[in-house]
Amino acid sequence: MSHENPALEQPDPAPPLAVWGPIPRLPATLRPHPNFLTYSALESLLLGPAFWVKLLYSYFRFRTLVYEVDEEGITMRWGILFRQEVSLTYARIQDIHLTSNVVERWLGLARIQVQTASGSSKAEMVIEGLQFFEPLRDFLYSRMRGSRPQPGTSKPHELSRAASPEAATLEELTATLREVASEVRALREAMRPPSGGSRAD
Repeated sequence: MSHENPALEQPDPAPPLAVWGPIPRLPATLRPHPNFLTYSALESLLLGPAFWVKLLYSYFRFRTLVYEVDEEGITMRWGILFRQEVSLTYARIQDIHLTSNVVERWLGLARIQVQTASGSSKAEMVIEGLQFFEPLRDFLYSRMRGSRPQPGTSKPHELSRAASPEAATLEELTATLREVASEVRALREAMRPPSGGSRAD
């Protein structure tokens, strides 16, 4: 009698959003992991005596940083006195890069750099502080590709014309008749005798 592994019979329940990764439903609100505050504190120590300025800024940024993901795109907001906001639609995204240093990898963090066709070498949006960065990157990739027409596909108006060839033929015939009518009018104007009586011999 064979004994099967019970772990294979019943899948584990889906973990919460902060661990699971691809956005389970939209719209969704994402907040940075507490390790992001730890990373910011370690980073501020590199400034020496003025570390407390960077630490204070990092704390308020951690407390106010929020990412909102919906069907159209992603929005990043942060700040208290000076509220800042960056919004990108999936159609504007051109490329996505994933970067992390040694400390970020140790804390389970990474940065998702989202670039657009703005011509700037800097990323338009840097998503940081999240531990499910790889699934989120894959989610953004799938949305980015899904918002663009794939090779071999037609635009909506082209699809409508393909669905009704009679309408397309009628449009072409109408345009041709208009061109013929215009040429006939021009020919009549050219053949019309000049006004002012009969021509002198």
